[in-house]
Amino acid sequence: MQAFASSLPLRVLTPGEVLFEAGEPGDTIFCVLSGAIELGWGGDAPELFGPGDVLGVGALVSDNHRRHGTARALEATELIELGREQFLFAVQETPLFAIELMASLERRLRGLED
Repeated sequence: MQAFASSLPLRVLTPGEVLFEAGEPGDTIFCVLSGAIELGWGGDAPELFGPGDVLGVGALVSDNHRRHGTARALEATELIELGREQFLFAVQETPLFAIELMASLERRLRGLED
């Protein structure tokens, strides 16, 4: 992901800043480069995302996607944002990017089981 940070716009959030809110349309994913993001699902405990983690992946696989939770920066955070075309290019040019994405998803799923 770091390799793509130089070719994609960097998004910088301040502590408490909202990245996206539940119910908003979404067509991009976010890769956390530094900092921390909290993804709240209403009454459930929020998920935490740090460097190397990816959030918003549902936006790449479903048409007319709506965000399921609200994502907020817990501290100063840097992210890169990828649309579907940028994501497909990243996977084509650097297959390891897909492996990193799957590893991030696997960590999330394992965390949900605890």
